Amino acid sequence: MQNRRQWMKLATAAISALWLGAAALPTPAAAAEKLTVFAAASLKNALDAANAAWAKESGKEAVASYAASGALAKQIENAAPADVFISADLDWMDYVAKKSLIKADTRSNLLGNKIVLVAEKDKAKPVEIKRGFDLAGLLGDGKLAMGEPKSVPAGKYGMAALAKLGVWKSVETKVAGAESVRAALALVSRGEAPYGIVYQTDAAVDKGVAIVGTFPADSHPPIIYPIAILAESKNPDASAYLDFLKSDKAAAFFTAQGFTILK
Repeated sequence: MQNRRQWMKLATAAISALWLGAAALPTPAAAAEKLTVFAAASLKNALDAANAAWAKESGKEAVASYAASGALAKQIENAAPADVFISADLDWMDYVAKKSLIKADTRSNLLGNKIVLVAEKDKAKPVEIKRGFDLAGLLGDGKLAMGEPKSVPAGKYGMAALAKLGVWKSVETKVAGAESVRAALALVSRGEAPYGIVYQTDAAVDKGVAIVGTFPADSHPPIIYPIAILAESKNPDASAYLDFLKSDKAAAFFTAQGFTILK
């Protein structure tokens, strides 16, 4: 009887040791924590390629969530879990910065871009974009697809350019404001709008549209994509990820899509 009790004590101790040892080991999630990136919709193709290269080089995974910069900033404000934010303009990065939602010392300007006028590929004809050009006449009864002018960066840049060129008032009522620049691009690609204002990089990835004109750089504020680590991020790989996106290796993916690299 005594031998049996001793055996049971030994067995219990062994099981406890195994359990404690297993508890001390990192779980798969902890061992390979994914890095979450909130990124402007216009970055999708280039950032997907850069993230794949990051995963191959580091063995770590970066998962991007794409949407309009304003929508992402609001999600960050509402405590959505993320590690890195890449905005398509300075305004929305400033918005989260003023609320102390980013680590200020990690903020920098990553990329630049251009805005262009696009048309459905089969109907595309060159348009000279200059002061007073007849965009309203080109649209006829159709709509001008662009990001929502009051909130989506591409729409804000587009509205600023049209205002500077003296055209905005003639087309304001014809605008089909989309939730993101990619949504505006899709309206033209599907033939639901004869013209649209999008980033040059977006036009390059959609075979259903063609660029018919480029807006002068001095017609709108500089198009800048800032990047920063979010204040609530605890991911130890966030800094290394930012360094990778600023490297020459990552630059190749961005320039291939038409972005300019800001140093």
